[in-house]
Formats: sequence, C-alpha cells, structure tokens
Amino acid sequence: MRVLVKGAGVAGLCLAHELSARGAAVTLVEREPGFAGAVSWFAGGMLAPWCERESAEEAVLTKGVSAIDWWDDALPGEVSRNGTLVVAPPRDAGELKRFASRTSGYEWLDAAAIARLEPALAGRFREALFFPGEAHLDPRRALSQLRQKLVERGVVFLSLADSAGEHDLVVDCTGAARIGATPGLRGVRGEMLYLRTDEVELSRPVRLIHPRIPLYIVPRGDGLFMCGATMIETDDGGPITARSLMELLNAAYALHPAFGEARLVETGAGVRPAFANNLPRVTRAGQSIAINGLYRHGFLLSPALAAEAAELAVTQDLKGDAA
Repeated sequence: MRVLVKGAGVAGLCLAHELSARGAAVTLVEREPGFAGAVSWFAGGMLAPWCERESAEEAVLTKGVSAIDWWDDALPGEVSRNGTLVVAPPRDAGELKRFASRTSGYEWLDAAAIARLEPALAGRFREALFFPGEAHLDPRRALSQLRQKLVERGVVFLSLADSAGEHDLVVDCTGAARIGATPGLRGVRGEMLYLRTDEVELSRPVRLIHPRIPLYIVPRGDGLFMCGATMIETDDGGPITARSLMELLNAAYALHPAFGEARLVETGAGVRPAFANNLPRVTRAGQSIAINGLYRHGFLLSPALAAEAAELAVTQDLKGDAA
C-alpha cells in the first residue's frame, strides 16, 4: 500500500511511524522544512492525561494514557517520567481543590513534601497535587528525532513543490490549514516563551493554578524553561501579544521570583485546530483519511489517533484487495 501523508507536524509523523510499521510505503509532504510551519514546534510536550482531564472530556484520558509508553518505545531515552506538580498560591487554595475534584491519579502533598520533590519551590506553597504517572518530553527533539527515524525506515519526505506520484491513499494531517475548509474546525491560539536562568532548577512540569493567568513551566535542561498556557479563540497566528507576554512573565514570577531576572530567549505563537467539543477526529471519505482537531493535545493524542487511522487504512486496503 502506498500512502501519501500531508503534513509533517506531530500527527503526520506519528501516522507515518504507524503506517511504516505496518508495511506501508509512506511519502510525507511537509509545508516548510525544519518544522517552521508546524504548531507542534511550540508545544509544551507534556504527556499529562490526568491533568488535562481536569478541563477535557474523558476521552482525552482514555486515549492519552498510552502516549507515554508510545513515545518511550518510539524514541527511547527521550521521555522523562517524573510526573507533574500542580500548585496554587494560598489565596487560591480553593482552585486547587476544584482542580482535584475534576480528575484523578494524584497525591496531595504538604509543604515539606513539595520541598523534597522540588527544592526550588521550598517554602513557596502550602500544598500541591502530584501526578506521579505523568511525563514530558522536549517536542523539538522529539520531532527531529522521529523524522530522522522515519527517513532511516525509508519514508520519503517531499516539499509542496515536489511531485508526489501515484498513491493508494491520501491522509490529511495539515491541522489548522484546514480551517475554513473542514466544517466545524476553528482555531485556538496558543502563545509561549522560553526563559533561561541558572537560579531555578525543576525536575518536572509545574502548573500554577490562577483564576486569571494559569501557567505551566516545563524544564528543558541547562537552565532553559518553556512557559505557556494561553488559549485564545482566534485563528490569528501572528507574534505574541504584549498582554500575553506580560501575563506569562507575571505568572512565572509568581511561581518563583528568580524568573524575574531570567533571560527571555524566545517567544512564539501557533494556531491549534479544534472542533466544538475540543476532541480530535479521524474521518474517511473514499481514498482519503483526515486527522484533525487535536487542539492542545498534539503530543498526548497523536499516537492514539495515528494508530486508529493506520488501522483504518490497512483494514480498508485489505478489504479492497479481497474484493
């Protein structure tokens, strides 16, 4: 079976991985080299199904729980299984309890336990939620290494200008590029920044609950931290706004004052594709399949959606051969 995959973000790469493992000959078309056009490049890389369940449907947990093992198997050594820490200022203790009431898989920590887990946060929070089963990875390393693995498997990468030739099946993984063409698909803007400081050391993603400015900070190593959390209902993919930059910096400072002296090394923004219920879909029409609507769960849900699409492709191909 010859399959053409359109889109080389996290969904397209995961699908190419699943298809090639099933023996398909895969050609993958990327819009821009080096992931310049992929919203996946700006992702947090948190494999956190229980935390995401707090504001998402049960399907995000059930489909996302296997992602940690999938990424660990696909890219050995790239997944950090250190869990997730969720904290809140004392005045927002009620928000922490509300968060806990909407999910599972956590342990309550007191101030002493927080200090043992993350010494940099000692004395800053009275209680926290710890999700020991969660993990994280560096999306940029993961995308680059998965692409290289696919090249070694024989997957062909082409640009939009190249001729793709004949294929038995086409799978669209172009995400937000389909807004306006796919019914019900909308854009949700996410913004992020990278900070560098040698005064803070964290071993896992930390989520700061705040009624107005929620934040997650993900350590990348060597004093580099990715900060994000904005969700703005728009398909505007322009640079980060001044308001969002100030709010993210203020939230980082609230987590730890040392972030006030950190170096701002990068900002970025991307448009996430989403349907009304914020759940992704795999659809098929004739010899075309589409994966879309991954919202803010690209790295968490792409493995499950890719496996579903690959099975659909292989099953339909076998039926066609039998016919």
